[in-house]
Amino acid sequence: MSEMMKAVRLHEFGGPNVLRYEEAPRPTPGAGEVLVRVYATSINPPDLYLRDGYRTLPPEWRPSVTFPLIPGTDISGVVAAIHEDESGFSVGDEVYAMVRFPEDLMKGSGAYAEYVCVPAGELALKPRTLDHVHAAAAPMSLLTVWQLLIETGHDAPNPFQAFPHIPVALQGKTVLVNGAGGGVGHLAVQVARWKGARVIAVASGKHEALLRELGAETFIDYHQQAAESAVQHVDLVMDAVGGPNMERFLDVIKPGGSLYLVNPLGFAGHHEAARRRITVSSIQVRSSGRQLEEAGRLFENGALRVVTDSIYPLSDAAAAHERAARGGIQGKIVLVID
Repeated sequence: MSEMMKAVRLHEFGGPNVLRYEEAPRPTPGAGEVLVRVYATSINPPDLYLRDGYRTLPPEWRPSVTFPLIPGTDISGVVAAIHEDESGFSVGDEVYAMVRFPEDLMKGSGAYAEYVCVPAGELALKPRTLDHVHAAAAPMSLLTVWQLLIETGHDAPNPFQAFPHIPVALQGKTVLVNGAGGGVGHLAVQVARWKGARVIAVASGKHEALLRELGAETFIDYHQQAAESAVQHVDLVMDAVGGPNMERFLDVIKPGGSLYLVNPLGFAGHHEAARRRITVSSIQVRSSGRQLEEAGRLFENGALRVVTDSIYPLSDAAAAHERAARGGIQGKIVLVID
């Protein structure tokens, strides 16, 4: 096996043009790690934030990094080598993972490459019903939904709030998913429906047919009508978009209900939420092979599917980031490795 590999690396922060497809040293698995030959990886918002130098974060949160670095967290591939102390996987196993997140949030987890070393506890066997392209599209979005709606699964400190996130029971509840057409949103619609909730999906009109097919009972095209003027008295709003004026969703939620924020930065309605007895909560998504294994069964039994927006070769990562910047994404953008 060559000591070099192809990878996409950053040598500086900036726009998509700073992503360089080039030779890089192939990693060697350390204690507790597995070397994975990557077949596909997908693009997530933290990849874009890292490439841009996290300029949208408060200055004290911005990274101090050592270049060059390899971005990316989500992978699907095949086990190529195993450290001598690791017995949970075998060479040739098809696996998927979200790699070292958020531990390597500020320096890149190395997924935009032909090979990556992954802690064994973050790996799960790839669902048999998914090819590598669709498996690579799942991990971060799926774990975000799982940890918000089903089980947080860890007791690590949450940088966004002082109290632990505790998912509410969804059976018989009404759940509104904002940004339902995106990577997180389309999986949230399906998981909430699987748990017995009535789902209201908010997205651009072009996503309506897909979201109804995935289980949304009601669809709101935000170009035509604001969600806060269309519905009231829902039990839970899951906002997968973020940005300004997230406080508007308080008008949609019944007293005693909940607002879950995928990106809570900028939310300014905590006092009003407390007055209305609405719980506002968020998570820092964390890698978990166990949860990927549990959630992966939903792909195999047909309860869940993952949607891809577009597929690019790894060598064209810059074009894939340009696609991400244009927005209007349905599902996930995937990079495939030859």
